[in-house]
Amino acid sequence: MAVIAESIDAPQKTPRIGILDTARGIALLAMASYHCTWDFEFFGYLEPGTAETGWLKFYARAIASTFLFLAGVSLVLANTPEIRWQSYFKRLGMIVVAAVAISIVTFIGMRDEWIFFGILHSIAAASIIGLLFLRLPAFATLLIAGLLLAGIVVDNVIAPFSLHSSFFDVPWLYWVGLSESLPRSNDYVPVFPWLTPFLFGLGIAQLAISLGWLQSLAKLGPGRNLIARAGRHSLIFYLVHQPLLFGLVYLLSLVAPAPAPDPTVGYIRQCEVSCTQSGSEAMCRSFCKCTLDQLQAQNLFAPLNSGAIKADSDERISRIALQCTEQAQ
Repeated sequence: MAVIAESIDAPQKTPRIGILDTARGIALLAMASYHCTWDFEFFGYLEPGTAETGWLKFYARAIASTFLFLAGVSLVLANTPEIRWQSYFKRLGMIVVAAVAISIVTFIGMRDEWIFFGILHSIAAASIIGLLFLRLPAFATLLIAGLLLAGIVVDNVIAPFSLHSSFFDVPWLYWVGLSESLPRSNDYVPVFPWLTPFLFGLGIAQLAISLGWLQSLAKLGPGRNLIARAGRHSLIFYLVHQPLLFGLVYLLSLVAPAPAPDPTVGYIRQCEVSCTQSGSEAMCRSFCKCTLDQLQAQNLFAPLNSGAIKADSDERISRIALQCTEQAQ
């Protein structure tokens, strides 16, 4: 009887939701396709800035949002009805170690655009912040997520960059996401605005539990297909796929090198990508075209493009930047 009583009183683990593994696997494939585009750009098969502009820019954001949403869902499912501290710290530790490894590797290999707070850093930070929401009712979590979403609308549409401040322009606060100026990075996923999809995932998972939807979702299938299997091992897939893709495109470049790119197109794309971190797209288009025209008129574009002169130390370029900023505003 005691054994029966203990089994009745013991907290029941939430069932594994196979469709979540499949969704995570699909997100991984989407991420790999985006990184493949980045690799082709890196080796010159696509124009500079292609992976960071146009529809690919929104494609990348949708992928990152999906990962964070699913991470929020997973945090709830893995820690209901009680927080499983051992498995929580094990998972968090693996993510942190992987994030640090990526930072070290990119700092060594791509110091000008190294990843100091990418998607894994963001998932780790959100997993810590998410502990504060695990025992809140679903409506409270979703309300806070909604407020963050409203902040995104204000900061991007109504009054661009109005929530940003120079107070955050220090390296140890870049993770917040409210800096006015930032160094370039190949993957920057700060807490604001990226905590938002994580909290939506967390809140929706809480709502699903309160409404008793988990058993119905679990019946949709165990997720035994190859995509679901990849989703169950998402961290390994994440760490392995990009070096593999990068290596394959590198081998292709040895056999069939990319044609020489148009430097003016590359300049405009890179300029707009950098500028839009702190200004509107319309202003940045005007600013970048102005600077290109002035650089060419003063015969400075070729030496700047070749590295013979540096943008941050040449007074002529500083004057051009100031003049074009005034014209664009």
